[in-house]
Amino acid sequence: MWIKVTPTDVAASRYAISPIGETMAALRLFAGAHPAGPLLPWVHRHRDRYLALRQAQPGIVAIRALYRRHGYSADFIQPPPAGVGLTFAEQLAVVRATPLPQAHDEIARSLAGRRPPSGTVRRLLDADDVVDRLADAIDAAWRTLIAPDWPRLRGILERDVVYRAGRLTAYGWSSALADLDPRLSWAASEATIAVTGFAAESHHLGGEGLLFVPTVFGTLSLHLDPPWPYAIGYRARGVADLFGPPPAGRAADGLDRLIGPTRAAVLRALAVSATTSQLVAHLGIGLGTAGDHLAVLRDAGLVRRARAGRAVRYERTALGDALCADG
Repeated sequence: MWIKVTPTDVAASRYAISPIGETMAALRLFAGAHPAGPLLPWVHRHRDRYLALRQAQPGIVAIRALYRRHGYSADFIQPPPAGVGLTFAEQLAVVRATPLPQAHDEIARSLAGRRPPSGTVRRLLDADDVVDRLADAIDAAWRTLIAPDWPRLRGILERDVVYRAGRLTAYGWSSALADLDPRLSWAASEATIAVTGFAAESHHLGGEGLLFVPTVFGTLSLHLDPPWPYAIGYRARGVADLFGPPPAGRAADGLDRLIGPTRAAVLRALAVSATTSQLVAHLGIGLGTAGDHLAVLRDAGLVRRARAGRAVRYERTALGDALCADG
Protein backbone atom coordinates (compact mmCIF):
# COMPACT_ATOMS: atom_id res chain seq x y z
CA MET A 1 0.00 0.00 0.00
CA TRP A 2 1.14 3.54 -0.75
CA ILE A 3 0.00 6.80 0.87
CA LYS A 4 0.92 9.88 -1.13
CA VAL A 5 1.54 13.05 0.87
CA THR A 6 2.08 16.72 0.04
CA PRO A 7 4.08 19.41 1.90
CA THR A 8 0.87 20.74 3.48
CA ASP A 9 0.08 17.34 4.97
CA VAL A 10 2.74 17.76 7.67
CA ALA A 11 1.03 20.88 9.02
CA ALA A 12 -2.40 19.21 8.79
CA SER A 13 -1.33 15.97 10.50
CA ARG A 14 -2.04 15.48 14.19
CA TYR A 15 -1.97 12.97 17.02
CA ALA A 16 -4.95 11.78 19.07
CA ILE A 17 -5.92 9.30 21.77
CA SER A 18 -8.86 6.91 21.38
CA PRO A 19 -10.52 5.38 24.47
CA ILE A 20 -12.81 3.36 22.19
CA GLY A 21 -9.81 2.28 20.14
CA GLU A 22 -8.18 0.84 23.25
CA THR A 23 -11.41 -0.96 24.14
CA MET A 24 -11.69 -2.56 20.70
CA ALA A 25 -8.00 -3.47 20.62
CA ALA A 26 -8.30 -5.16 24.02
CA LEU A 27 -11.24 -7.24 22.75
CA ARG A 28 -9.18 -8.33 19.75
CA LEU A 29 -6.33 -9.23 22.09
CA PHE A 30 -8.57 -11.51 24.15
CA ALA A 31 -9.96 -13.07 20.96
CA GLY A 32 -6.44 -14.04 19.88
CA ALA A 33 -6.32 -11.72 16.87
CA HIS A 34 -2.69 -10.92 17.69
CA PRO A 35 -0.13 -12.17 20.25
CA ALA A 36 -0.30 -10.70 23.77
CA GLY A 37 3.48 -10.41 24.11
CA PRO A 38 4.37 -8.01 26.97
CA LEU A 39 0.65 -7.55 27.71
CA LEU A 40 0.25 -11.16 28.86
CA PRO A 41 0.16 -10.17 32.60
CA TRP A 42 -2.77 -7.85 31.87
CA VAL A 43 -4.57 -10.51 29.82
CA HIS A 44 -4.20 -13.07 32.62
CA ARG A 45 -5.41 -10.55 35.19
CA HIS A 46 -8.58 -9.73 33.25
CA ARG A 47 -9.42 -13.05 31.55
CA ASP A 48 -12.21 -13.99 33.96
CA ARG A 49 -13.79 -10.56 33.51
CA TYR A 50 -13.63 -10.96 29.73
CA LEU A 51 -15.20 -14.42 29.77
CA ALA A 52 -18.06 -13.15 31.95
CA LEU A 53 -18.49 -10.15 29.65
CA ARG A 54 -18.68 -12.34 26.55
CA GLN A 55 -21.30 -14.51 28.22
CA ALA A 56 -23.44 -11.51 29.20
CA GLN A 57 -23.05 -9.50 25.98
CA PRO A 58 -23.73 -11.30 22.64
CA GLY A 59 -22.48 -8.16 20.92
CA ILE A 60 -18.90 -9.00 21.98
CA VAL A 61 -18.90 -12.09 19.73
CA ALA A 62 -20.51 -10.08 16.92
CA ILE A 63 -17.78 -7.43 17.17
CA ARG A 64 -15.14 -10.15 16.82
CA ALA A 65 -16.85 -11.38 13.63
CA LEU A 66 -16.38 -7.94 12.06
CA TYR A 67 -12.62 -7.79 12.56
CA ARG A 68 -10.31 -8.51 9.61
CA ARG A 69 -6.60 -8.37 10.25
CA HIS A 70 -5.52 -7.39 6.74
CA GLY A 71 -8.83 -6.39 5.20
CA TYR A 72 -11.63 -3.94 5.78
CA SER A 73 -13.14 -3.87 9.27
CA ALA A 74 -16.29 -1.90 10.04
CA ASP A 75 -15.26 1.64 11.01
CA PHE A 76 -18.41 2.81 12.75
CA ILE A 77 -17.71 0.72 15.87
CA GLN A 78 -14.26 2.33 16.20
CA PRO A 79 -14.44 5.90 14.86
CA PRO A 80 -11.08 7.71 14.71
CA PRO A 81 -10.81 10.26 17.54
CA ALA A 82 -11.07 13.99 16.90
CA GLY A 83 -8.40 14.96 19.44
CA VAL A 84 -6.21 14.04 22.42
CA GLY A 85 -8.77 14.95 25.09
CA LEU A 86 -11.78 13.08 23.69
CA THR A 87 -13.64 11.03 26.31
CA PHE A 88 -15.05 7.55 25.91
CA ALA A 89 -18.60 8.92 26.27
CA GLU A 90 -18.01 11.37 23.41
CA GLN A 91 -16.70 8.63 21.14
CA LEU A 92 -19.52 6.27 22.08
CA ALA A 93 -22.03 8.99 21.15
CA VAL A 94 -20.48 9.03 17.66
CA VAL A 95 -21.00 5.25 17.42
CA ARG A 96 -24.65 5.51 18.51
CA ALA A 97 -25.29 8.26 15.93
CA THR A 98 -24.33 5.97 13.02
CA PRO A 99 -27.17 5.78 10.45
CA LEU A 100 -28.50 2.23 10.08
CA PRO A 101 -27.83 2.03 6.29
CA GLN A 102 -24.19 3.00 6.89
CA ALA A 103 -23.83 0.39 9.63
CA HIS A 104 -25.31 -2.38 7.46
CA ASP A 105 -23.09 -1.34 4.54
CA GLU A 106 -19.92 -1.48 6.64
CA ILE A 107 -20.98 -4.80 8.17
CA ALA A 108 -21.54 -6.25 4.71
CA ARG A 109 -18.08 -5.07 3.58
CA SER A 110 -16.47 -6.65 6.66
CA LEU A 111 -18.16 -10.00 6.03
CA ALA A 112 -17.69 -10.11 2.24
CA GLY A 113 -15.81 -13.18 1.02
CA ARG A 114 -15.66 -14.81 4.46
CA ARG A 115 -17.39 -17.74 6.10
CA PRO A 116 -20.85 -16.56 7.27
CA PRO A 117 -21.09 -16.00 11.04
CA SER A 118 -23.25 -18.18 13.28
CA GLY A 119 -27.02 -17.76 13.25
CA THR A 120 -27.11 -15.79 16.52
CA VAL A 121 -24.40 -13.38 15.38
CA ARG A 122 -25.96 -13.06 11.92
CA ARG A 123 -29.34 -12.14 13.38
CA LEU A 124 -27.76 -9.53 15.64
CA LEU A 125 -25.83 -7.96 12.75
CA ASP A 126 -28.97 -7.89 10.55
CA ALA A 127 -31.16 -6.37 13.28
CA ASP A 128 -32.59 -2.86 13.06
CA ASP A 129 -31.12 -2.06 16.47
CA VAL A 130 -27.65 -3.40 15.65
CA VAL A 131 -25.97 -0.03 16.26
CA ASP A 132 -27.31 0.25 19.81
CA ARG A 133 -26.61 -3.39 20.62
CA LEU A 134 -23.00 -3.14 19.50
CA ALA A 135 -22.63 0.19 21.32
CA ASP A 136 -23.98 -1.42 24.50
CA ALA A 137 -21.37 -4.18 24.19
CA ILE A 138 -18.57 -1.65 23.67
CA ASP A 139 -19.78 0.33 26.69
CA ALA A 140 -19.77 -2.81 28.85
CA ALA A 141 -16.27 -3.73 27.63
CA TRP A 142 -14.98 -0.25 28.48
CA ARG A 143 -16.40 -0.33 32.01
CA THR A 144 -15.26 -3.90 32.66
CA LEU A 145 -11.80 -4.00 31.07
CA ILE A 146 -10.41 -0.53 30.36
CA ALA A 147 -11.85 2.09 32.72
CA PRO A 148 -10.15 0.68 35.87
CA ASP A 149 -6.72 1.02 34.18
CA TRP A 150 -7.46 4.13 32.12
CA PRO A 151 -5.35 6.67 34.10
CA ARG A 152 -2.28 4.51 33.59
CA LEU A 153 -3.12 3.78 29.95
CA ARG A 154 -3.85 7.42 29.16
CA GLY A 155 -0.54 8.46 30.74
CA ILE A 156 1.54 6.29 28.44
CA LEU A 157 -0.47 7.34 25.38
CA GLU A 158 -0.09 11.04 26.21
CA ARG A 159 3.65 10.63 26.64
CA ASP A 160 3.89 8.97 23.25
CA VAL A 161 1.91 11.78 21.61
CA VAL A 162 4.23 14.45 23.03
CA TYR A 163 7.32 12.55 21.90
CA ARG A 164 6.19 11.79 18.36
CA ALA A 165 4.39 15.04 17.59
CA GLY A 166 7.62 16.88 18.30
CA ARG A 167 9.55 14.65 15.91
CA LEU A 168 7.05 15.15 13.09
CA THR A 169 7.05 18.92 13.50
CA ALA A 170 10.82 19.25 13.83
CA TYR A 171 12.10 16.61 11.42
CA GLY A 172 9.27 15.62 9.07
CA TRP A 173 7.87 12.32 7.84
CA SER A 174 11.07 10.27 7.84
CA SER A 175 11.68 10.86 11.54
CA ALA A 176 8.02 10.43 12.50
CA LEU A 177 7.84 7.03 10.79
CA ALA A 178 11.34 5.80 11.69
CA ASP A 179 10.39 3.51 14.59
CA LEU A 180 6.60 3.55 14.33
CA ASP A 181 6.32 0.03 12.88
CA PRO A 182 8.66 -2.11 10.72
CA ARG A 183 5.97 -2.29 8.04
CA LEU A 184 6.03 1.48 7.51
CA SER A 185 8.71 3.27 5.51
CA TRP A 186 9.18 6.70 3.96
CA ALA A 187 10.15 7.09 0.28
CA ALA A 188 11.43 10.67 0.20
CA SER A 189 11.97 10.79 -3.57
CA GLU A 190 8.29 10.00 -4.15
CA ALA A 191 6.89 11.68 -1.01
CA THR A 192 5.11 8.43 -0.20
CA ILE A 193 4.50 6.30 2.89
CA ALA A 194 4.90 2.63 1.94
CA VAL A 195 3.00 0.04 4.00
CA THR A 196 3.76 -3.66 3.61
CA GLY A 197 1.32 -6.42 4.49
CA PHE A 198 -1.79 -4.54 3.29
CA ALA A 199 -3.67 -4.42 -0.02
CA ALA A 200 -1.68 -3.09 -2.97
CA GLU A 201 -3.57 0.17 -3.41
CA SER A 202 -2.76 3.86 -3.45
CA HIS A 203 -4.23 6.71 -1.38
CA HIS A 204 -3.69 10.47 -1.56
CA LEU A 205 -3.96 12.62 1.55
CA GLY A 206 -4.47 15.70 -0.63
CA GLY A 207 -3.53 18.20 2.08
CA GLU A 208 -5.92 16.80 4.72
CA GLY A 209 -3.06 15.32 6.72
CA LEU A 210 -2.84 12.08 8.66
CA LEU A 211 -4.17 11.24 12.10
CA PHE A 212 -1.70 9.24 14.21
CA VAL A 213 -3.32 7.21 17.01
CA PRO A 214 -1.06 5.43 19.53
CA THR A 215 -2.40 2.26 21.15
CA VAL A 216 -1.38 0.08 24.07
CA PHE A 217 -3.35 -3.05 23.15
CA GLY A 218 -3.40 -2.81 19.36
CA THR A 219 -0.96 -3.12 16.50
CA LEU A 220 -0.56 -1.33 13.18
CA SER A 221 -3.94 -0.39 11.68
CA LEU A 222 -5.07 1.87 8.84
CA HIS A 223 -8.23 3.93 8.40
CA LEU A 224 -8.38 5.14 4.81
CA ASP A 225 -12.08 4.94 3.94
CA PRO A 226 -14.47 7.91 3.81
CA PRO A 227 -16.16 9.54 5.62
CA TRP A 228 -13.53 9.05 8.32
CA PRO A 229 -10.23 10.98 8.47
CA TYR A 230 -7.12 9.21 7.19
CA ALA A 231 -5.54 7.58 10.26
CA ILE A 232 -2.76 5.18 11.29
CA GLY A 233 -2.89 3.29 14.58
CA TYR A 234 0.43 2.11 16.00
CA ARG A 235 1.88 0.56 19.18
CA ALA A 236 2.88 3.24 21.69
CA ARG A 237 6.32 3.42 23.26
CA GLY A 238 6.81 1.99 26.74
CA VAL A 239 4.17 -0.74 26.55
CA ALA A 240 6.68 -3.46 27.47
CA ASP A 241 6.97 -2.30 31.09
CA LEU A 242 3.42 -1.02 31.50
CA PHE A 243 1.86 -4.07 33.15
CA GLY A 244 4.96 -5.94 34.24
CA PRO A 245 6.13 -6.32 37.85
CA PRO A 246 6.06 -3.15 39.99
CA PRO A 247 9.40 -1.48 40.78
CA ALA A 248 9.69 -3.44 44.05
CA GLY A 249 9.50 -6.70 42.08
CA ARG A 250 12.62 -5.97 40.02
CA ALA A 251 16.00 -7.35 40.87
CA ALA A 252 18.06 -4.46 42.26
CA ASP A 253 20.89 -3.24 40.03
CA GLY A 254 23.59 -0.61 40.37
CA LEU A 255 21.25 2.31 39.79
CA ASP A 256 18.82 1.04 42.43
CA ARG A 257 21.60 0.73 44.98
CA LEU A 258 22.99 4.15 44.13
CA ILE A 259 19.85 6.29 44.35
CA GLY A 260 17.21 3.92 45.71
CA PRO A 261 14.75 1.68 43.81
CA THR A 262 11.79 4.11 43.65
CA ARG A 263 13.91 7.07 42.60
CA ALA A 264 15.61 4.84 40.01
CA ALA A 265 12.18 3.80 38.71
CA VAL A 266 11.19 7.47 38.33
CA LEU A 267 14.40 8.20 36.42
CA ARG A 268 13.95 5.18 34.15
CA ALA A 269 10.32 6.15 33.44
CA LEU A 270 11.50 9.52 32.16
CA ALA A 271 12.98 7.93 29.05
CA VAL A 272 9.88 9.66 27.66
CA SER A 273 8.93 13.01 29.20
CA ALA A 274 6.00 12.91 31.62
CA THR A 275 4.00 15.02 34.05
CA THR A 276 3.98 14.23 37.75
CA SER A 277 0.47 12.78 37.51
CA GLN A 278 1.49 10.53 34.63
CA LEU A 279 4.40 9.18 36.67
CA VAL A 280 2.01 8.54 39.57
CA ALA A 281 -0.31 6.53 37.31
CA HIS A 282 2.53 4.72 35.59
CA LEU A 283 4.49 3.73 38.70
CA GLY A 284 1.67 3.43 41.22
CA ILE A 285 3.29 5.80 43.73
CA GLY A 286 1.85 8.75 45.66
CA LEU A 287 1.80 12.29 44.30
CA GLY A 288 3.94 13.59 47.15
CA THR A 289 6.43 10.75 46.73
CA ALA A 290 6.78 11.46 43.01
CA GLY A 291 7.22 15.18 43.65
CA ASP A 292 9.91 14.59 46.29
CA HIS A 293 11.91 12.26 44.05
CA LEU A 294 11.63 14.62 41.07
CA ALA A 295 12.94 17.49 43.21
CA VAL A 296 16.00 15.46 44.27
CA LEU A 297 16.67 14.27 40.70
CA ARG A 298 16.36 17.81 39.43
CA ASP A 299 18.75 19.18 42.07
CA ALA A 300 21.23 16.47 41.05
CA GLY A 301 21.04 17.54 37.40
CA LEU A 302 19.50 14.27 36.27
CA VAL A 303 16.12 15.66 35.13
CA ARG A 304 14.81 19.03 34.01
CA ARG A 305 11.41 20.67 33.78
CA ALA A 306 9.81 21.77 30.51
CA ARG A 307 6.47 23.53 30.15
CA ALA A 308 4.09 22.28 27.43
CA GLY A 309 1.04 24.54 27.41
CA ARG A 310 -0.43 24.42 30.89
CA ALA A 311 1.38 21.21 31.82
CA VAL A 312 4.81 20.89 33.39
CA ARG A 313 6.68 17.87 32.08
CA TYR A 314 9.89 16.30 33.30
CA GLU A 315 12.55 14.77 31.10
CA ARG A 316 15.99 13.28 31.64
CA THR A 317 19.11 15.30 31.03
CA ALA A 318 22.12 13.85 29.18
CA LEU A 319 23.56 12.96 32.60
CA GLY A 320 20.32 11.16 33.53
CA ASP A 321 20.42 9.24 30.24
CA ALA A 322 24.02 8.19 30.89
CA LEU A 323 23.22 7.04 34.42
CA CYS A 324 20.30 4.91 33.21
CA ALA A 325 22.42 3.42 30.44
CA ASP A 326 24.94 2.31 33.03
CA GLY A 327 22.30 1.19 35.56
